[in-house]
Parts: sequence; C-alpha cells; structure tokens
Amino acid sequence: MKDRFNGKDYLTLMDWKPEEIQYILDVSIDFKRQRLMKQPHENLRGRTMAMVFEKASTRTRFSFQAAIAHLGMQSFYSTPSTMQLSRGEPIKDTARILDRYCDGLVLRTFGQDIAEEYAAYMDSPVINALTDMTHPCQGLADMMTMIEHKGKLKGLKLAYSGDPWNVCQSLMVSSSLMEMDMYVALPKGWIPHKKIMKFATENAEDRGTQIVVTDDIEEAFSGADVIYANTFHSMGHKDIEERKKKFAAYQVNDETMAYADKHAIFMHCLPGYRGEEMTDSVIEGPQSAVFDQGENRMHTEKAVLALFVQ
Repeated sequence: MKDRFNGKDYLTLMDWKPEEIQYILDVSIDFKRQRLMKQPHENLRGRTMAMVFEKASTRTRFSFQAAIAHLGMQSFYSTPSTMQLSRGEPIKDTARILDRYCDGLVLRTFGQDIAEEYAAYMDSPVINALTDMTHPCQGLADMMTMIEHKGKLKGLKLAYSGDPWNVCQSLMVSSSLMEMDMYVALPKGWIPHKKIMKFATENAEDRGTQIVVTDDIEEAFSGADVIYANTFHSMGHKDIEERKKKFAAYQVNDETMAYADKHAIFMHCLPGYRGEEMTDSVIEGPQSAVFDQGENRMHTEKAVLALFVQ
C-alpha cells in the first residue's frame, strides 16, 4: 500500500480512495504512539523540505516544522513577499529551482490552481497546507480525532457551522468517502463550491450516506455525534462585519450543543473567536476535542511526509 504514495502530490482528499485515506490515518496513529513512547522515528534523515506560505499560520507552520524535525529532515521557510515571486518571477521557474534544492514543497496559498501549477513543474511532492478550496491536512487531523474520540468514522453524523470553504469542503469530501453523514448549517444563499458539492453528494449517494446543506441549525445538529464550528470569516475576506451578522444565528453554544447527541464531541480547526462562532463554555467544556485535534495536525502531517517524500 505505501508504494501508492511515494513521490506523489498531496493536493486534495478527492485524489485518494477510502482505503488509502485509512492507511494514512493508521500511519498517523502509529506515529502518535511512537511520539508518546518517545521512540525516535527519523525515517527521512538527510532530506530537506521547502515551505512557502502566502497566508499567515500558527498550527500549520509549527506542526509541519515539528513533524519535519521529528522525521530527521530540515525545513526552509519563506513567504512569496520575501522571494522573487514578489517581483514577478513565474511560479514555474520558482518551482523548478525548488525542485533542485529540496525533496518536497509544503505550500500554503490562496488559489488551488497555484498549488496545481507548482505540482505540474516539480517532480518532488507538493503538499497542500491550505488553499481557499481545500485543506486536506486538516481533513486528516479531523478524521483522526473522530476515530480517537468516537472509535470509528463509518456511521457518524457530523454537523458543521461556519465558513463554507476549505475546511468545510475537505470535511464534505472525507465524509462522503468514509461513510459519514454530514450536515452543513449555513444562512440562506450560502453554499460550498459546486465542484465539491458534486463530488461529495455523488460519493455519499454511492455509499448510502448524506451530504445536506441547510439553513436550519437544529436540523443540522440534531442527534449529531460531532459538532464542528469554524470561523465566520476567513483570511482574505473583506466583508467581515456582514458575515458576522448573517452567521450570528449559527453560533455553537450550550443551547445549540444540546441538539446533538449527549456524547457528542466539539471540534474546531482554530483559530477560534469566542463569542462569535462558539462560546467559551463550549471550547473549554468537557465535550471539546479541540486541542487533541490541534495536536493531531502534527501526527497526520508526519504520516503524509513519511509516505509521500521519497
């Protein structure tokens, strides 16, 4: 199975079969065990990874740099504003040069097309550390956290409230592939990307599950095993105050958490804004799995690096 990944790009969960995703998760869980037991796992000693981040980052940057170090590699971090990209150098030139220096690229940028262009010009793997469309590394950490807290993925009901882009869309893809029902609570007129909706609904239908977008938060949260909140406004959005007003009714608080199963867990990819998409009582409460989820970013990214980097 591991030979399926070696040297490939990791750009979106849509590129992978359920059994391949499960394999990555199994490797992630084993890396977490090794970390807990303080067992060294410098599987990639002597390799180097480039990290080009166009967007601000806390968890993604630190978790990747920790994962890279634990695997025995070195990382080189930069932003487009400090590179010749800022003076008009084409991505295809930058990509081919980075390919000569490093064994792979961790990229955090705006357009999915930018990630795809880097991948087109690099022989080494390109790992998507977030675009506006997808966040496949977060998707793996989310699934790992659900397995840890709920014991499975298949058959779970996942309810989501917040910005309907990258994190939401990666959850829709993973839910549709791993046989979970997913309900997305959004104000009327808001929908995820058509390409993601089509992929997720078709795959869910094939597996006998549901992907539902509704403006009724009670319908979305009712009986859910996992409640997932996300910010109402993401990096680059200009209409922050308008979004806050439209999404105010979709806050996860003690009242809306009560719609879910009594054993439900609460998740959030962070950064979180207390008093907006969630209350302090929820993120700090006994149902919160948020900080386990944040830790699992490192373990799942370590699995991606170990499997994809040659």
